[in-house]
Amino acid sequence: MGNIAAFFDIDGTLYRNSLMIQHFKKLIKYEVIDPAIWHNHVKHTYSEWEKRYGDFEDYLEELADYYVRELKGINKDYISFIANQVIKLNGDKVYKYTRSRIEWHKKMGHKVFFISGSPDFLVEKMAEKYGVTEYRGSEYVVDEKNNFTGEIIRMWDSYNKQRTIDEFVNKYDVNLDLSYSYGDTVGDLSMLRMVGNPVAINPNKDLLKVIKVDEELYEKVLIIVERKDLIYKLNPNVDIIDI
Repeated sequence: MGNIAAFFDIDGTLYRNSLMIQHFKKLIKYEVIDPAIWHNHVKHTYSEWEKRYGDFEDYLEELADYYVRELKGINKDYISFIANQVIKLNGDKVYKYTRSRIEWHKKMGHKVFFISGSPDFLVEKMAEKYGVTEYRGSEYVVDEKNNFTGEIIRMWDSYNKQRTIDEFVNKYDVNLDLSYSYGDTVGDLSMLRMVGNPVAINPNKDLLKVIKVDEELYEKVLIIVERKDLIYKLNPNVDIIDI
């Protein structure tokens, strides 16, 4: 029958924020990134999102551009030290539901995988903390001196997540029909479509809109929303209010 697996996105699905954003802030604190980059560029986009006039994805994309640019030439060992601080301070700031599902899957003997668009050196430390089977993150390429080159092999889109799942399926003899996946954006669509038990956790509007028109996914997906001290299920037919 093959092994049962559970595939987890991290940012917005397990962790309640973005690991890259927290690392970016730490890099400013340790003077790896000039604070002027935040104040002169990223802060405005962040403020627009914080006031709910702007979009979180726009904020994240702008921050990511500067993040990648500023890491170029920096030694990975030094960044790794700062990454440890990020996980130490933020590794427990996760959704209660998702944390409990990781523990349940491990207790049941399932294979547990993290597949995230966050930098691989952050995903690695999160994977170690939660004791998962294997992980993949966006690979930040280094040169022969272990310095970042500025090149990225991304893992935040649906295509690359599907390619990674195919790799894990072959390596661990995974039965996808019996397996689970957990995601929150359209970047996780392939993970949700490929398994028999997909779970959308706090899905964003774009993901929910796709679920509504994808007949197969509509019939099998479980939608979970965790807000304040309440966790509840939604049906895909829930109304979307556009303002």
